[in-house]
Amino acid sequence: MSRENFAAATPSATCGTGGGGSSRGTWSRSRERSHPEAVRPRGPWCGVCGVRRGLPNPTGAAGGQKPPQEPDMPSAAGKGQERGRESVDPPPADDHAKERYGVSSMIQSQEKPERVLVKIKDLTTEKADEVIWVRGRIHTSRAKGKQCFLVLRQQQFNVQALVAVGDHASKQMVKFAANINKESIVDIEGVVRKVHQKIGGCTQQDVELHIQRIYVISLAEPRLPLQLDDAVRPEVEGEEDGRATVNQDTRLDNRVIDLRTSTSQAVFRLQSGICQLFRETLIRKGFVEIQTPKIISAASEGGANVFTVSYFKSSAYLAQSPQLYKQMCICADFEKVFCIGPVFRAEDSNTHRHLTEFVGLDIEMSFNYHYHEVVDEIADTLVQIFKGLQERFQTEIQTVNKQFPCEPFKFLEPTLRLEYHEGVAMLKEAGVEMGDEEDLSTPNEKLLGRLVKEKYDTDFYILDKYPLAVRPFYTMPDPVNPKISNSYDMFMRGEEILSGAQRIHDPQLLTERAQHHGIDLEKIKAYIDSFRFGAPPHAGGGIGLERVTMLYLGLHNVRQTSMFPRDPKRLTP
Repeated sequence: MSRENFAAATPSATCGTGGGGSSRGTWSRSRERSHPEAVRPRGPWCGVCGVRRGLPNPTGAAGGQKPPQEPDMPSAAGKGQERGRESVDPPPADDHAKERYGVSSMIQSQEKPERVLVKIKDLTTEKADEVIWVRGRIHTSRAKGKQCFLVLRQQQFNVQALVAVGDHASKQMVKFAANINKESIVDIEGVVRKVHQKIGGCTQQDVELHIQRIYVISLAEPRLPLQLDDAVRPEVEGEEDGRATVNQDTRLDNRVIDLRTSTSQAVFRLQSGICQLFRETLIRKGFVEIQTPKIISAASEGGANVFTVSYFKSSAYLAQSPQLYKQMCICADFEKVFCIGPVFRAEDSNTHRHLTEFVGLDIEMSFNYHYHEVVDEIADTLVQIFKGLQERFQTEIQTVNKQFPCEPFKFLEPTLRLEYHEGVAMLKEAGVEMGDEEDLSTPNEKLLGRLVKEKYDTDFYILDKYPLAVRPFYTMPDPVNPKISNSYDMFMRGEEILSGAQRIHDPQLLTERAQHHGIDLEKIKAYIDSFRFGAPPHAGGGIGLERVTMLYLGLHNVRQTSMFPRDPKRLTP
């Protein structure tokens, strides 16, 4: 690579210490005597770059200890083995670029330099020929003769960088860059250059960074528990050409590494967007956000699938739902409330869509005359979320689709609403045998979703008027047909994401329904009593955040959309 590919360093970026240290690097005998446990600095400070010169292994010897020997390089032939080193060699004395690379001292908030770090996602042709600083991880490196190509990664964005022997880099500097372990964090000063041919495999395809300085901020261990390239490879592609993919347990056992992949970054940034859009939409509609207790004295819904915890000299439970408290707030005249928080279910369900802890997006509101006022409000909220995701998160959606191809999510305005008996009729017409008052099984849910998609071309719909027998005791019965209820579920791609209903707000009827379900009235006394002093008609529902994320992106397992999932077989990390 010729010298004219590199711009001269600006005066502010040039290290003028000549290897000498500033007063910050001085180690006094009195300090050593007063702090015998402190580690003696291992080299003088560069006053500009904040780098100690001649720094050995960051976990290496202190004081007079013998520094550790460099380990043997791992074999490149073994599958999964990585080229890497446990330490980085100090620059030799005759190296003309020795001030331009090295291992930085640990950042302990010693100073606040004026250096501005540019985001990798902002490296475009508009910054061509600018000298900039950037911090990122070493994603890949490839040495070739007197030059080395690096791919720097920052979240789901990456850019190619080049260091080549010349005025700003020595052959030792090139070797240093080539030997930095994958996933190490580095600070790089370089010139942004346009490229004549797009760089495949990088998000920033129109530019590359020509390195003038490179400093290791945090050195990763040489052997990674999983390879990020394997972790983002489409499963179909891996099956076809025999290349490695990473299974679910390996991902979850090494979740911190797995979360660094572009796919995981995109999934959880989009999930954050769902919460943001949920909150924005409801606040705009006049809702009040509330926080509810997660340690409660009785099972939230009168069931047995609760986690019991020791509570001083008695027992308590983790909340299955914030419903009791949402309804209390309605009785307290808050009119419209929502909350975002953890929900706990002690259900031994080892399926693709069940977790023992998940995030609930819960809504409750009073209405004037008909619970469909609430149904329409919830449906519109979800539609606004879907629209917002399409508008704000196209990059994330496309990133996930590269690894997990999926048809775009479709929805209608207004949202399609079918009554339960209509859904049952569609299933029967397709050959399913089931009773009119029988609840939907998971296979029948999915089949109905496919039938609805074929007939109405939507992935999102509402099923209304469920049989009363399959709903909780607090569900309001239909005023005309006592066998059905004022309840509803909402579905995405044929799977339920919300269950809701008009609640019984009359304490006498609520007591009768609880007795009909065989529930101990003493355990729900506080719940029933909250309706004795006047309660408005109201309805609501609960949405599972992880399930919505999974189904919107067309993923196949809710553990992919739970940052640190909990299920009957997993309690770590």
